[in-house]
Parts: sequence; structure tokens; C-alpha cells
Amino acid sequence: MKKGRGRSTNELRAEYKRSDFGELVRGKYAGRVAASCNVVVLDPQVARVFPNERAVNDALRSLIAVATMSARLTRRSRRPARRRAAA
Repeated sequence: MKKGRGRSTNELRAEYKRSDFGELVRGKYAGRVAASCNVVVLDPQVARVFPNERAVNDALRSLIAVATMSARLTRRSRRPARRRAAA
């Protein structure tokens, strides 16, 4: 079966008018899509260590736990130091 001749991409059917469509905006929702996507590209050396997304997430959660624990250990250092009498 032969395909019919394709129409030019610039042609509209006779029943449509360009003015019926309003202003066209290229990439109208691109910002919204970009904000909802958080794709991270790993270096090849790092990607070899982490075979899948779960391994990366587990490693990052472990790192967060270690960072939180070390922050708790140093809270005493936030208190003002006592002044020692000069000897």
C-alpha cells in the first residue's frame, strides 16, 4: 500500500485559521519540567562503584547519618569558652 503525499509542515487545513490558536510559545513548560527532574550524572569512576540507584541512595543516607552524628558530638564546642585566669 502506498502512502499518500505528505503535507508541508507549514500548511493548515482550510477549516483552521492561525488566529484561532492564539500565541504559540516554544518551551512553555520547560522550566516546570526542569524543576521537577533532578537527574544527576555520575563520573565514570563513581558509577563503577555504585551499580544502581539504590546503592547510591544507601551510601548517601549513610553519609547523612555520619554527618548528623558528628555534628551532635561537636555541639559542646558552640558554648562560649570559659576564660582562664592569666597565670
